[in-house]
Amino acid sequence: MSTGNDMQARRRARLRFALRRKASGRPRLSVFRSGKHIYAQVIDDGAGRTLAAASSLDRALRESLRTGADKDAAAAVGKLVAERALAAGVSAVVFDRGAYLYHGRVKALAEAAREGGLSF
Repeated sequence: MSTGNDMQARRRARLRFALRRKASGRPRLSVFRSGKHIYAQVIDDGAGRTLAAASSLDRALRESLRTGADKDAAAAVGKLVAERALAAGVSAVVFDRGAYLYHGRVKALAEAAREGGLSF
């Protein structure tokens, strides 16, 4: 019987495989959420480096947020990562939700990133 971690790793690998096929050279907007915070990175897989990153731990956001684990924090992180990606010259990405469902905080981050100017 598979454990929860095994199943999560399989979902993540399955999604990354599909993203690699349809990315066509675009960077990947990767999301990680923990129980207390949410993190987002724009990653260029070809070069193997991070182009832009934001999290609910950033000093500017930490002071204005009540907690790092709600939809408001996710939306703020989404807007911030979109600003930083546009400043780095990235306007089109492919969204990597990891093993998380497109719901709640992950969805709020994605919609805020779209509003911020990223297209995916």
